[in-house]
Amino acid sequence: MAEVAAPEPFWTRQRHLGLALILIGGLAAVVFGSLAPSEDARFTLSEDSAGAALAINGQFGAVLFGLLTAAAGGVLFAGLLKRWSNVFLVAGILSFLLSFLCWQVAGEFMPLVDTTDGTLELALPLILGALAGVLGERTGVVNVAIEGQFLMGAFAGALVGTMAGSVWAGLLSAAVGGVIIAAILAVMAIRYLVDQVVVGIVLNLFALGITGFLYERLMQPNAQEYNQPPQMPEWRIPGLADIPVVGPVFFEANLLVWVALVLVVVVHFGLSRTRWGLRTRAVGEHPTAADTVGIRVRGLRYLNVLLGGVVAGIGGAYFTLVATGSFTKNMTAGAGFIALAALIFGRFTPFGAFGAALFFGFAQKLATYLSAIGSPVPSQFLNMLPYLATLIAVAGLVGRVRAPAADGQPYIKG
Repeated sequence: MAEVAAPEPFWTRQRHLGLALILIGGLAAVVFGSLAPSEDARFTLSEDSAGAALAINGQFGAVLFGLLTAAAGGVLFAGLLKRWSNVFLVAGILSFLLSFLCWQVAGEFMPLVDTTDGTLELALPLILGALAGVLGERTGVVNVAIEGQFLMGAFAGALVGTMAGSVWAGLLSAAVGGVIIAAILAVMAIRYLVDQVVVGIVLNLFALGITGFLYERLMQPNAQEYNQPPQMPEWRIPGLADIPVVGPVFFEANLLVWVALVLVVVVHFGLSRTRWGLRTRAVGEHPTAADTVGIRVRGLRYLNVLLGGVVAGIGGAYFTLVATGSFTKNMTAGAGFIALAALIFGRFTPFGAFGAALFFGFAQKLATYLSAIGSPVPSQFLNMLPYLATLIAVAGLVGRVRAPAADGQPYIKG
C-alpha cells in the first residue's frame, strides 16, 4: 500500500513571514505616513545637496512603500509564487525601509554616495571576519574568537605600525596578531579536543585583557611612540572613479576595500572549484570518510583556521589603520560577534556573508545619518539599530540554515 504524504501545516515559515510583513507594512503606511511632512525626500546622487536627486513626496512615499510591504506580505501569506518567496521577502523588507526613509528624509536630503561609501567601509571588518568564520566552519571548526582576532589585529597594527612608521608593517603585524589567536584556537580545539565555543569565548576575554593591559601600561603613557600609526592611503583610479555613485566608492578607496572584495571572490572560487575547496567541504561534512580517502583532516583544519586568523587580523587593522588612527580598549565593540551573525545569516557562504555584512554596515551608517539630521527617533534606539538588525536577521529571516554536518565536532582518528 502506498504511503500517504503528511499534509503541509497551515502555519509555515512563509506564512509567518507574510503575516509579519502585512502587519509592519500596514503600520508603516499609517504611522510613517501620518508623521511624515508633505515635503520632498531627496536622495542625491552626490555627496551634497547640490547634485541630481531622486525626489518623492515624503508622506506619499511613506504610505506607498508601506502598502507595497503589505502587498509583498500578502503574496507570501497566500502561498503564491513559492519559488519566488525569497524575492518577495527581500522586496518587502526594502519597501519597509524605503517607507521609513521617506518619513525621515522628508524635507532633508540623503547623499547616496556618502551612504554607499560609509556602508561599505563599516562593513569591511564584518566582511573579513565573516570570511574568517567561513574558512573555519566549512572545515568543521567553530570560530567564536573572531572578536579576539579583531582586537589583537587592531592592537598589533597600531603598535608595530607606529614603531616602524609604516602602514604596511602595521598591516602585516595585524595579520600576525590574528594568527596568534587562531593558532591557540586550533591547538586547543583540534589537538586537545576542548569545546570550541568555550575556547572561543575564553580567547575573546584573553585578547580583551591583554590588549587592555598593554594599552594602559604602554600605549596610553607613550602615545606618540606606540599609538599613532600612519593611516592607509586611498588610491584613485582615473576615469573609473568618476562613475556616478559607484565610482567614488569602489575606485577611490583604501586597499582594504579591494582586499575584502577580492577575498570574497577568491574564497568562493576556492571552495567551489578547487581541490582544496572539495577537501575542505568533505572534512566539514564527513571527516571520517575524508580520512579514509587520504585527506589529512587535522592538517586541513589547522590550515583553514590559521588562514582565517590572517583574514580576521587584517579585518582588525581596519579599526586602527583606517577608521580611527589609534588603539583604545575594546574598540571593536562586539564587531566580531556581528561578523559571526553575518556568517550565519549568509548561510556559511562567502557571498552570503558579504551580503549580510553589507546589511549590518548599512544599519550602522543609517544610525549615524539619522543622528546627524536630528531624527525624532530617540538616540538610544538609533544606537541599537545595528544590533537590532542582527537579532532580527538571525532570529527571523534566516530560516532553516544547515551548518556543515561536522561543525564543532572534534575529530578523533580511529
